[in-house]
Order: sequence, then C-alpha cells, then structure tokens
Amino acid sequence: RRIHRPKLWKQRRQRRRRSPSEPVDGHGGRRVDGWPARRLPDFPWITDMEANPKAITEEFLRLFGFEASIEEQEAEEGILLDIQCDDAGRLIGRQGQTLSQLQYLINRIIFQQDRHHPRVTLDVSGYRGQARDELVTKAEEAAEKVRRWGDIVELEPMNAFERRIVHNTLKDDPGVETHSVEVEGTSKKAILLRPKH
Repeated sequence: RRIHRPKLWKQRRQRRRRSPSEPVDGHGGRRVDGWPARRLPDFPWITDMEANPKAITEEFLRLFGFEASIEEQEAEEGILLDIQCDDAGRLIGRQGQTLSQLQYLINRIIFQQDRHHPRVTLDVSGYRGQARDELVTKAEEAAEKVRRWGDIVELEPMNAFERRIVHNTLKDDPGVETHSVEVEGTSKKAILLRPKH
C-alpha cells in the first residue's frame, strides 16, 4: 500500500537532525507542550513571583524588548494569553517556532511553581486561530485522499498542539483513522491517516 507524503516533508525527512538548542529528556521524561522536560536556567526574579502566567509572560516580553499588551482568557484546555504587539512576526517566528518555544518556557516555569496549574497557550494577533484553520483544511483534504484512494497519507511532523487539532478534526470520521508516529531526530511526530476497517 502506498504512503503519500507532502513533497517538502519527503525532502526534509532524511536531512533533519536535532538542533543543539532543542530540549532533551530529563526529570523522568515528562513532557510539557510536546517538548521533553529539561532543567531550566535560573531567573532570580521568578522566585519573587507567584505562578501567574500573564505576569511572567509580560516580564519575559519586556526583557526581550517587546512592547505588548496581554489579554487573559479561559480556554478548553487551560488558559489562553492573547498577545498584541507591533512586531508580531518576530515574536511568532518561522512557522511559529519562537512562539512555541516561549510557550514551552512559560509552562515549564509555571509547572515548577505549581504542578497542578492549568496549561498555558500563547497566541499573537490571532496566529493560533489562523494556523488551526489551515490545519483543519489540511486534515480534511488528506482524509479525502484516504477515502478516495484507500491509501495511507502521511502528514509532516507536528508538535503536540498541531497534532491535537488534526486528531480532533478527524476523530468522528467513519472512514479514516489517525495515528501519531515517532520521527527520528526530532521531538515532533508525523501523523498517519489510513482507512478505518
């Protein structure tokens, strides 16, 4: 049975290597936001703050040179911090990597202060919503290929946030099932879509 992969994903699959800046397993391998846990550097000012994600995020943005306002909202899986700033592209980064790394850092800090604190999601000027819509469309198009051809379709490696969107989009599809699979050299996982028997 053929496996269909996006062209760019096929080109990158063999070249991908772990970056020295990527976190490695630690603290029993616990993951936050799809990233392996690791020991964080010391930020002395954090010890004087409560587990307040908005305040901590505001302080990090100030240290990074961003002038931003943050609105805190309740989300399905925890807390959403909606950030508004003039330099949104720099904060989001390439394919959302900078935003995801900051989100990971905020969640790790909160977890070290309060292990029962709800998960924090960062968004910048509606970027997450737009990315969600694009992923939903991609998942539905891939599912249509599975139904039409009966073949397996493989989507490119995604972080936990992205995978959750794809799985939730197709969880009630009567003809398609989804599975996350490990990808060597990265903490991200690819998603396989296959006919449901």
